[in-house]
Amino acid sequence: MSIHKTLKAADALSRSRNVMTRYERILQLERQGDFTAEMSPFGLRKTRIMKVKKRGKVKKKDDEK
Repeated sequence: MSIHKTLKAADALSRSRNVMTRYERILQLERQGDFTAEMSPFGLRKTRIMKVKKRGKVKKKDDEK
């Protein structure tokens, strides 16, 4: 039996997320040096998410004439 096309989640995470989990924010703040183990994990400041832009296709040049 096959799966209905609406139930497939093949491209569910193909786009970039705009919200980080608390754990991801803690890891990013630790890398930046703004979070230590003694600090509370609640009330964390906002962190910037780097958005990745898709590149366009590169056209091949015909050098042979």
